[in-house]
Amino acid sequence: MAMKIRLARGGSKKRPFYRIVAADSRMPRDGRYIEKLGTYNPLLPKDSEERVKMDLDRVKHWMDQGAQPTDRVSRMLEAAGILEKKERANLKKGEPGKKAQERAEEKAAKKAAAEEAANAPAEEPAEEAAAEEEKAE
Repeated sequence: MAMKIRLARGGSKKRPFYRIVAADSRMPRDGRYIEKLGTYNPLLPKDSEERVKMDLDRVKHWMDQGAQPTDRVSRMLEAAGILEKKERANLKKGEPGKKAQERAEEKAAKKAAAEEAANAPAEEPAEEAAAEEEKAE
């Protein structure tokens, strides 16, 4: 039997709530499962302890039996310290589009120009003061 540790969606429309379950990979996502291993509530803040709850002993048991965690569940297990962190390929999907990159470049250029303008007047009066002292002598 091909076992998976995965998320089964519950909750109402636009209010998701997930159970972390051990299920046969051939069963429907929200269908029959063998054991409930925990819960995941994405609506709670990321630093909340209630966001992800898992019975880590049972998760280890199922992984020893050959169950494979899905990508999302494996990230949760990595955060819990059960799995080693994997190297993941950062796809180009994560990069901002052309217009957003252009806006960022313009913003950086304006910031650099503002810094130069702020630094330049502070230096000029010192030079002018030195020139005035030479004229006075």
